[in-house]
Amino acid sequence: MALLLPGCAAGAQLLGRVQPMDDSTSKHPEDRKSKDPLVLLARYSEIGFILPAAVIVGYLIGLALDHWLHQHWIYLAGLIFGAVVGFVKMIRMALSSFHE
Repeated sequence: MALLLPGCAAGAQLLGRVQPMDDSTSKHPEDRKSKDPLVLLARYSEIGFILPAAVIVGYLIGLALDHWLHQHWIYLAGLIFGAVVGFVKMIRMALSSFHE
């Protein structure tokens, strides 16, 4: 016995009929809310938090490696790595927001 879900293409083929999709259900909710000012504010504020968060995470990972490996310089590598990762992510997010 096959499980048939409403609107499922395999279920429609098993039933021998094809149901047209409603345009309102095929769109993503993000498409309808892309002009909402709160959504735009959230996107752009996320870009501003990426860089400090990446630097802090890189620093903490470097500190943990310093403690684990009994060194005193790895936290600097973690800071630099976190800054590079933060900039790359920030640039990617900014470019993707311009393409929309």
